Amino acid sequence: MDESLYASALAPFQAEAERLRPAGAEVLDAHTHLGLDEDGRSLTPPQLLSMLDDAGARRACVFPLHDPERRPGYRIPNDRVLEWAKDCDGRLVPFCRLDPAEGPLAESERCLQAGARGIKLHPRAQDFVFDGREMDDVFGLAESAHVPILIHAGRGLPPLADGLVALAMRHPQTVLILAHGAICDQGTLTSRLADHGRVLYDISCFFPLDVIELFARVPAERIVFASDPPYGRPAPTLYLALRVARQAGLDDAATRGVLGGTMSMLLDHGELPATTPPRRGPAITLSGRLARVYGYTSLVGPALFGGAPEQARAMLGMAIAATRDPDPGADGAALEAIGAALGAADTLLQGEDGIRAAIDLVYRSAACAATEVLDAG
Repeated sequence: MDESLYASALAPFQAEAERLRPAGAEVLDAHTHLGLDEDGRSLTPPQLLSMLDDAGARRACVFPLHDPERRPGYRIPNDRVLEWAKDCDGRLVPFCRLDPAEGPLAESERCLQAGARGIKLHPRAQDFVFDGREMDDVFGLAESAHVPILIHAGRGLPPLADGLVALAMRHPQTVLILAHGAICDQGTLTSRLADHGRVLYDISCFFPLDVIELFARVPAERIVFASDPPYGRPAPTLYLALRVARQAGLDDAATRGVLGGTMSMLLDHGELPATTPPRRGPAITLSGRLARVYGYTSLVGPALFGGAPEQARAMLGMAIAATRDPDPGADGAALEAIGAALGAADTLLQGEDGIRAAIDLVYRSAACAATEVLDAG
């Protein structure tokens, strides 16, 4: 991979992130994995710590992937995560992962006694919904132990809002973290859980508009930074978080809360900050130039992840073309930075070892295009 090309294209985004990050802000990633997944992905503690260092992040919540050795009840991968966390000087905060079909209450009790500080549920991987009362005991345990439950609420799920809302409302003191911006049912979940008061939403999302919309529906004090390694990366997601926070009009104190302050308060003291009304209005204003760039750029990553490199290159070419404008108006600086980044990504995609770097540049470019806006709300 051409490291100098990647570094040069990345530099403007890194410099901007440094300018936008409030002084003294702690970054805590609420959603990371360790171990091995059945899909072939893996992540070791040193690899995760290196990613956190790249983002200037101090801590992360960690839990197992969809491990081939998960049966019975995730016991083996949970023990691995607990041991790895012990060796990381407090930087990795262990959560246990549960399978509702394999003794979830007993496993959560065992892990909490062993040092776990949260619970992870994955309805898609474990193929369950929340229609019954099977998880009431686990929710009750989380409440009494003062630990949060993080729930996969991203792609690949059937409608689950009815059951999850009913379960959450039966346990109003249990802290929930709905992962991936609750995109599986964002409108329904954010509306129907608005009165719960202890539901957080993590921002590990591929599409910036999902995160932008969260700030119109949810108090900033209930939105937390997360990046989902090994699938996402802390540094590019931090750039997205900072851009969206500025676009939503957050002050430094509120931005610190999103980046890590809220999660630190929860993990260290079992408390959550008081809320303020959502910071965004119901609409955003985006220039036509950048809307075109965003539209094409947003199609590149899914094509790469879906194993369609030719489609990805075609959409990347269209995005690059959209940045070329002899009359860019107020969008000139953004178009220049995005154009350089996408051009570098196109070159990096020519080698297998450059795909991850190319995705990084594409992700930051999409974030830049979607957030270079005037708030119409």
